[in-house]
Amino acid sequence: MIQDPFFILLVGMLIVVGGIIGGKLNPFIALLLAALVVAWMTPASAIVDFALSKGQSQAAAEALAQRSIGERIADAFGSTVGKIGILIAMAAIIGKSMLMSGAAERIVRSILGLTGEKNAPLAFLSGSFFLGIPVFFDTVFYLMIPLAKAMAMRLKESYLLLVLCITAGAAMANSLVPPTPGPLFLIAEMDIPIGMMMVGGFLIGLVTIAAGYVFAVWANKRNPIPLRDSLDAPLSEIQSLADKPQSQLPGLGLAVSPIAIPLLLITGSAFISTFWGMDSSQTSPVFFDLIHFLGEKNMALILGAMAALLTLFLQRNKQEKGMKGAVQAALTSGGVIILITAAGGAFGAMLQQTGISLKIASLTEGYQMALIPLAFFITALVRTAQGSATVAMITASGILSGMSTAGLDYHHLYLGLSIACGSKLIPWMNDSGFWIVCKMSNLTEKEALKTFSPLLTIMGLVGLLTIMLAAKILPLV
Repeated sequence: MIQDPFFILLVGMLIVVGGIIGGKLNPFIALLLAALVVAWMTPASAIVDFALSKGQSQAAAEALAQRSIGERIADAFGSTVGKIGILIAMAAIIGKSMLMSGAAERIVRSILGLTGEKNAPLAFLSGSFFLGIPVFFDTVFYLMIPLAKAMAMRLKESYLLLVLCITAGAAMANSLVPPTPGPLFLIAEMDIPIGMMMVGGFLIGLVTIAAGYVFAVWANKRNPIPLRDSLDAPLSEIQSLADKPQSQLPGLGLAVSPIAIPLLLITGSAFISTFWGMDSSQTSPVFFDLIHFLGEKNMALILGAMAALLTLFLQRNKQEKGMKGAVQAALTSGGVIILITAAGGAFGAMLQQTGISLKIASLTEGYQMALIPLAFFITALVRTAQGSATVAMITASGILSGMSTAGLDYHHLYLGLSIACGSKLIPWMNDSGFWIVCKMSNLTEKEALKTFSPLLTIMGLVGLLTIMLAAKILPLV
């Protein structure tokens, strides 16, 4: 019993949720403590089975199981830092520089000029959805959160609504529409045409973000969360920029460059990889190599940070103090976010090593009735258990691809879409994305659990219902 993956998961959840909310522990300490206990409770045989399921050799799997608890946690911690460390640091610099230079304020005024104050949240929702198609969820959030802070200063009691609009759009696009990694793996594993997945994912995404917007409006009215003072975005500084005449703000082209440069580079690289592949690189190797080099997400965010600092440098009349202050404040706040997010990644990795995904797969083996909701709930269970939406999609697609889809009354595209929607349930403290949203938006853990977590859960469930209805009305077979 004590070595059962579900029991270990329960213990880990109690330590994290109880420690942070009940015991008022710092999230970094609570997550590391939970990772330590989960790793200690996990038997060596489970670690071996987990490693073998990931394609490692028997020798490598046994070597992993023999490593000390501290080494396994440190490796997972370092792996997470390798994935998000530079991104968060550069995003923090971009956000701080855009706020200090007035670039965020300039963009906000342009958005309001096009949409008006009433429709500004819808502009954030649709913008994050379209940006989330070629760009990772966290990158979209990094780039748009300074705009949300500047916009909230004007709209007053709408900060939570803007944050939820950004997360709703980017999260759904990231799981539903290729070429992001989860959908790409899913269509390859389940033999779904990429064009069908793109169109289907886009249409289901529109329905789900509409539901997300309704919830976001309700949550913002029920419990409005104010824009809070913080080291990286002091309210006095945002207000002073809001009061400036437009002539003292940067031009629109210069203002959008910290966002446009990384987005265009990442999108260009993804577009080339998806639709041209190696054949086009043979016709123009220098051009494609350059796009792939600059479009790598870390490199693209570094270039975006350079553009943000250049904008600040020009706006602050080349004052060295303004530049140094921006970088110092950004890295101070960004460093804390990196530590907490990496600890969340380590906790999630230790949960994965318990073999909980394999346990879920064995419980559902051979069960082929009601495949669409089955696909959804398998994915949701894996996501909730170990934290990663991509891992949940990979696990569920592996299970479903082994089942016979012959004789279905609908196209198996709907199974893929169901897996994508299931990967939204339920984000909590074992998910690095939860901590990114929580800390960069200055929400407390309790506030994030009451707003961000149900937002994604509701959108996932609406997606399931929409998919089941579509499979009945338009089976595509």
